[in-house]
Amino acid sequence: MVKRFLLYSLRHGCPVKALFADTMKFQNIRVDSLEGDHVTYHTAGRKTPVTMPVSGILSASYARGDDGDTLKYAAREQEDNEHA
Repeated sequence: MVKRFLLYSLRHGCPVKALFADTMKFQNIRVDSLEGDHVTYHTAGRKTPVTMPVSGILSASYARGDDGDTLKYAAREQEDNEHA
């Protein structure tokens, strides 16, 4: 299930809330790449990306205010393509 939320963040450019095994704290992350068993992401306030094993993330869910409605993102992308 964690990988599904990471893919959601990667595809739609949306942050997701992740629980990290090393700190046992939740953080909002925005996924830059997902290759095999490693994920590269940015957190708020950090300019450099972090790469770690997916197994280091215990849980993931939608970030606050996100309802997971991917149709909104598809409509926004279509509007952006029409204006470009």
